[in-house]
Amino acid sequence: MYTLSSTATTNYFLDEIFSKYETDAERMTTDIGEVLKGRMGRSLVKDVFVTSKIQATLPQITIPPSVGTPENVTTTIVDTSALPRERTELNKEIRKANVILLVYSDHYSYERVALFWLPHFRSLAVNVPVVLCANKSDLSKNTSTEQVVDDEMLPVMAEFKEIDSCIRTSAREHHNINELFFLCQKAVTDPIAPLFDSKESALKPACVSALQRVFYLCDRDQDGYLSDTEIHDFQFKCFRKPLSDLDLTVIKSSIQKYSPDSVTEKGISQSGFIQLNKLFAEKGRHETIWLILRTFHYTESLSLHSSFLSPKFDVPANSSAELSPAGYRFFVDLFLLHDKDNDGGLSPSELSALFAPAPGLPSQWLDNDFPSCTVRNDAGYVTLQGWLAQWSMTTFLFPNITLSYLAYFGFDTSLPSSNPQPTTLALTVTKPRKRPPHTTAGRRRLPPISRTVLQAFIIGAPYSGKSILLHTFLGRPLNTTSGTYSPTLSPSTVVNTVELPGGKQVTLLLSDLASHESAILANPSALSKCDILIYTYDSSDPHSFAHIPALREKHKHLDECCPAMFVATKADKDRVTQDHEMQPEDYCGLLGVGKPLHVSVEWGSVQELWVRVAEVGLDPGTAFVRREGEVEGEEEWWKGWWIAVGVAGVVTAAALGMWRRMSGSRVD
Repeated sequence: MYTLSSTATTNYFLDEIFSKYETDAERMTTDIGEVLKGRMGRSLVKDVFVTSKIQATLPQITIPPSVGTPENVTTTIVDTSALPRERTELNKEIRKANVILLVYSDHYSYERVALFWLPHFRSLAVNVPVVLCANKSDLSKNTSTEQVVDDEMLPVMAEFKEIDSCIRTSAREHHNINELFFLCQKAVTDPIAPLFDSKESALKPACVSALQRVFYLCDRDQDGYLSDTEIHDFQFKCFRKPLSDLDLTVIKSSIQKYSPDSVTEKGISQSGFIQLNKLFAEKGRHETIWLILRTFHYTESLSLHSSFLSPKFDVPANSSAELSPAGYRFFVDLFLLHDKDNDGGLSPSELSALFAPAPGLPSQWLDNDFPSCTVRNDAGYVTLQGWLAQWSMTTFLFPNITLSYLAYFGFDTSLPSSNPQPTTLALTVTKPRKRPPHTTAGRRRLPPISRTVLQAFIIGAPYSGKSILLHTFLGRPLNTTSGTYSPTLSPSTVVNTVELPGGKQVTLLLSDLASHESAILANPSALSKCDILIYTYDSSDPHSFAHIPALREKHKHLDECCPAMFVATKADKDRVTQDHEMQPEDYCGLLGVGKPLHVSVEWGSVQELWVRVAEVGLDPGTAFVRREGEVEGEEEWWKGWWIAVGVAGVVTAAALGMWRRMSGSRVD
């Protein structure tokens, strides 16, 4: 018997042949009852039928990639035996096989295919594709290939699903010898099993799902059809060669034979595209389907490559990820493309169509109650502003999620370039923020930061108005007249854009920590994402403010990590004295920060609060809390004192030098 190996191996049988084939080399083993098996191998190598007597066991033969191996596979054939006394070695080779080439040439060897060899492979727990070959076709001139396929091959293929393909050959006439080896290669490099169910005569669900995503990405105008232009673009992307008008006409005619409604003046529908690939599979051209799928980054298991979904993208400490101009442009185009009714919002059906090539909405969105966490129109549909803000928040908190969905949505094919572009081009990393110094004066000299996405934590006692502030930030104040309001239990984050004086746009994330407040504030990783702390209290509730000093006393590290501001809510109601040893204004004065901002959702001026929050986040040095025990200007006072002492010392030294010179001149 033969064994093909190198970087891969294939084993051949002439009366009964099975083979091992790996993607970068082959191994084959052959059971021989006669020397004819050598003639088949010689026919492949020499391109002629060898009539002279040859030895029973051939020496090792290496076939270069140029011979019947378009996948650039080097094949080494090692001749071995499948005689009963060699069965142990034979079974070892079978278990190492990646594909089995099973050959018969007469009625006896044909019967052994179904009665012995295929059951034997199963008994060894071998789960690899099998290529079935009817050899010595030159001895049955009166039998057509179609008759052999119908009478001999199809019945066996129906019983044993592991049979990948079948072929009829003749070593004497060198008929289909190269094609035989090509089928072995395709069985591994382009397996039919993941794509097509021969028993059901249908593409498998995973294959259909992958092809539907390919159709989606190629349907640039999202009208449900591949126009002639889109088909030409698809052809060049996958095959790097143009498609002639005649070929396109033939393709459309082939589809119409089986699905007349799948081809219209608009182009080829999704069902027609699936039908075309089904025809490829039925005609043994599954390598064409694999070429399409691999172009769109699919693996052998019909999943997208992990390196494509999760490319290397590092965000250093004190930095953050944001959308680049290319990323913003992509998400804008995606929104406009799917807003079919041009109402400025994505309805549930439009959102469903947009996320068709992805595994639904990100779980993080669902956990945060999307689209309620961002800007919506009167119908409750996410607007373009809310859509972009949502992706800015996702990129800031979970850049790997954004990269995955950019891959699902086809960002790599959206840019005007002939080569796929990495999804990382849609993101950018901000400059690291400087760590706050240990002194108050040092922290207040921190330079402004150049970022467009900021996160603020809203902290306060229950019923202090945090949830109302979040909803007002989105332009949707809560209905507080029903009397059914209850405290928020789980953390929630909303996102919107804020326009600063001068026109700069900042995306602001507001997070209500709810009942998890203390745990989150004790988590350094969570605090590293925070740009500003907003302490809120209800100015009409005498017990509301006391929560803030108690919280700050418990988490003293907060003063050194983030700037802070104080907000008094429900300012439209009567202000009451807070039940604390210090009133809020005096407390803020002690901390060296501005007095509390009094706001009310009933006042239109509440929007000025968000501008102030964004300004503090961009210029953190203006709002750091003074450390306990420090006096306002203490560091500056000592610095001034030492400067004065230094100046006095210099003046004294100069005066002393002048006195000595003058004294010396008098002596002279």
